[in-house]
Amino acid sequence: MHRISDVFKIALTQYGVREWSGSNHNPEVVKYFTECGFDVKNDETSWCSAFVCWCVQKAGLQHTKSLAARSWLGWGDKIMDPEVGDIAVLWRNDPQGWQGHVGFFVRQDGSRIWLLGGNQSNEVNIQDYQGSQLLGYRRATS
Repeated sequence: MHRISDVFKIALTQYGVREWSGSNHNPEVVKYFTECGFDVKNDETSWCSAFVCWCVQKAGLQHTKSLAARSWLGWGDKIMDPEVGDIAVLWRNDPQGWQGHVGFFVRQDGSRIWLLGGNQSNEVNIQDYQGSQLLGYRRATS
């Protein structure tokens, strides 16, 4: 059995943090942006990459310095057989487009990939996605 990564443990501490509806913004979501150097003061800007940046930074690693989910395709080492806590990057709307989603791999169940991530139904949680949306898995460089 492998060791659960520090980054994944940090991500789990945020489970259940969610956006606030209306004009107020959850400071817990806003901190993912501000503590990683992004000038974003609301919880309605897409924040999956900000969440991963924050978790990686809290674990003492460099993040991508980007709010684009697909920026994580250039981070760490490309891997084929993910372990719990590795980063998964998915496409959204168009496999060749710019939009994406990023989160931490939990498990694969048939054609579904389960991720722990931010901005999943507006909160930090574990959700499943179509495996066909996968662009790649990444692991922190050793």
